[in-house]
Amino acid sequence: MLHVLVIDDDRELTALLAEFMEPEGFSVEGIQDGAKGLEKALSGKADLVVLDVMMPGMGGLEVLRRLREKSLIPVIMLTARGEEVDRIIGLEIGADDYLGKPFNPRELVARIRAVLRRSDRESEGAGTGEESRPLELGDVRLYPGSRRVLRGDEPVSLTMVEFDFLTLFLSHAGKTMEREQLSEEVLGRPLGNYDRSVDVHVSSLRRKLGPRPDGVERIRAIRGVGYLYTE
Repeated sequence: MLHVLVIDDDRELTALLAEFMEPEGFSVEGIQDGAKGLEKALSGKADLVVLDVMMPGMGGLEVLRRLREKSLIPVIMLTARGEEVDRIIGLEIGADDYLGKPFNPRELVARIRAVLRRSDRESEGAGTGEESRPLELGDVRLYPGSRRVLRGDEPVSLTMVEFDFLTLFLSHAGKTMEREQLSEEVLGRPLGNYDRSVDVHVSSLRRKLGPRPDGVERIRAIRGVGYLYTE
């Protein structure tokens, strides 16, 4: 069974998730303290972390920040409805996805499976000899095997999800990509109503890459449609 670590001070929610998810093929371990949850997440014994933002003591965002300094374990953030800032910060720090409370456990299971599928693809792609065949456009070079990105000679630090967005953009440079397509191909799930995950990830990616040497924006927003990586 895949092991899911739930870091949330709500014991009733953790028990509910365990009851629902175990028949779906997941073992669930709940920890109600952020610092202890961080230690457990770093132990390497979990396949994925479900992390609540609002916790006493060490909050979820600080747990995520410290976790990302040492680990790439998949993380799904739980946020209160309407807490847009927490969602944006969480995704920028390196959360793989988020879900607003209250939520249907079925939706969480769907998100977990989508994130794990993406994580499996990334693991399979690593170390396959693709290092010698980078995706390159202008001054940007992306190495799929080692998951490195260079702008000129300078490394660009991207989250796992941002790297996957950039891979897709470089593979379809000059073509407009709809938000729905980006969500399906990178996040592995349909784009929900009022879901800004794609916009947040792309905005962070644009900021990290900066404009092209000629001053033109690398990734253009196509209003009402999606985004286009300029050739």
